[in-house]
Amino acid sequence: MKHIKWFLFLFIAGAVASCGLSSDRGELVGSLGRKAWFHPQPYGTVYVPTGSFHIGSNEQDVPMSMIAPNKQVTISAFYMDETEITNNEYRQFVDAVYDSIVREKLGEKFFLTFEEPIGDADHGLNYRQKIDPEEDLKGNEDIKDLNYKGDEIYYRTSQIDVRKLKYRYEYIDLRAAAQYSKQAGYKRNRGEFKHKEEVDIYPDTLVFMRDYTYSYNEPIATVYFWHPKYDDYPVVGVNWKQANGFSHWRTIHLNSFYAENEENTVTAFRLPTEYEWEYAARGGRDQNLYPWGNYYTRNAKGCALANFKPNRGDYANDGGHYPIRVASYFPNDYGLYDMSGNVAEWTRSAYAEGANLFSHDNNPDFQYDAKEEDPETLKRKTIRGGSWKDIAHYIQCGSRTYEYQDSANSYTGFRCVMSYIGRSNKDKR
Repeated sequence: MKHIKWFLFLFIAGAVASCGLSSDRGELVGSLGRKAWFHPQPYGTVYVPTGSFHIGSNEQDVPMSMIAPNKQVTISAFYMDETEITNNEYRQFVDAVYDSIVREKLGEKFFLTFEEPIGDADHGLNYRQKIDPEEDLKGNEDIKDLNYKGDEIYYRTSQIDVRKLKYRYEYIDLRAAAQYSKQAGYKRNRGEFKHKEEVDIYPDTLVFMRDYTYSYNEPIATVYFWHPKYDDYPVVGVNWKQANGFSHWRTIHLNSFYAENEENTVTAFRLPTEYEWEYAARGGRDQNLYPWGNYYTRNAKGCALANFKPNRGDYANDGGHYPIRVASYFPNDYGLYDMSGNVAEWTRSAYAEGANLFSHDNNPDFQYDAKEEDPETLKRKTIRGGSWKDIAHYIQCGSRTYEYQDSANSYTGFRCVMSYIGRSNKDKR
């Protein structure tokens, strides 16, 4: 009887409390009906907590310490891909773009919903319904136009003309908007800060041949991206603009799912800043040379700890000749694989020799959106981590170099990050 009374008391108390929440009763209580939200961890990522560390080289490199001296900075929490983006993961992007182009040629409209039509569209776009090439595309000349034609046909096979695989997207330059949105009380139209991008998305694996003169790399060049043997190898032959296009598509792909299920969307996937990358690579070990610690590139058993160029050119001595399967070596203390070696990685940061000197100490970054007509110097983007063809110096956490934003090669890939919404992993509200 005592238990029944206690249950009734709780039931009545809950009912009274819920009734009280249906009205603010004239008090300032904030907007009602908002659910608690926890930032979901994207599949295949690890959490990197908020923290401080010292950026810069850790060797006794006097010239480097003069150009880019050590400095303590603080980095906000983020999720980061535990491995470099693989060929198979990038292929999902290529397949989605091809699917979109086909549907566009079939006369469908595109928008980010699975339920209600928008504008002059008469139906929603259902990406989960597979297009049947035999039925849906039979005799469609617009679709056939996507394939190689004439003397470009090889071995009498029908193949996609990869030059026609382009990803179109828009973004708002928030930095420019923040700088110019209010001048002398004048509010500018945000459309002035909207940019449209169109990027070729298919990776160029011929870089294995183009990067090296007098070197026989034809076998890996012809099969690296499409063959299932290389599904779990890092994608290469992707320039900085293509990596940004992939990040934009990945954001839309995930947030469309959340919108379909009436859930809150998340922050965008993007390339890490070079300082986020360095912070993550150190794995919580401040001022360490490598992600695993200091001084040595082999463990106590003599096993190599990364895929790089040891012993003045003995490429295979560490277990990898070219890029190898991701996560083939031990992760760092954050659970991130291949932060040293395998392939170097694009960051979102523009490259400047003395960036450490003028960048802020709170989430430092230096960005510049280079135009086609800009000098080549302004098109340099920082890459980090070193690669399978680099000596040990370049796989150190603090080493930095650059590639041009419109160039692709056989030793540079990328991974994405997503800014964490909240204070840290201890903040669950």
